[in-house]
Amino acid sequence: MEELTKPRKLLDQVRDALRVKHYAHRTEKTYVWWIRRFILFHHKRHPQEMGEAEVKAFFTHLAVNGDVAASTQNQALSALLVLYRQVLKQPLAESIDVVRARQSKHLPTVLTADEFQRLLQALEGIQQLLAKLRCGSKKGYA
Repeated sequence: MEELTKPRKLLDQVRDALRVKHYAHRTEKTYVWWIRRFILFHHKRHPQEMGEAEVKAFFTHLAVNGDVAASTQNQALSALLVLYRQVLKQPLAESIDVVRARQSKHLPTVLTADEFQRLLQALEGIQQLLAKLRCGSKKGYA
């Protein structure tokens, strides 16, 4: 007599798919969290009943109301791509036309070689040594 087995829950299937692909445990937890958030945003509808329109609505919400960074939105998109492509076998379009979060406009400050040389000359003793060590004492700088 064959024993009937219950199908695994959706989020367990996601975990299985991520483990097969050797994703990090922290990534697995984060992806499951994003998928759960997507489901809750759509009032607990099963993702199989939803498609690109609901994905677009979720990402528009994240960008406009959720005030998330572009990298955070990309992480959420990756989670949903795993869900739809690997678990539900319903591939989404390669490029989903959604409102994207803005990229950070912050640019790192970098000293020119001349500025760095003047900075080193202004330092003395242990502070100068530490600055040279911290910056790798590259030829031309120190």
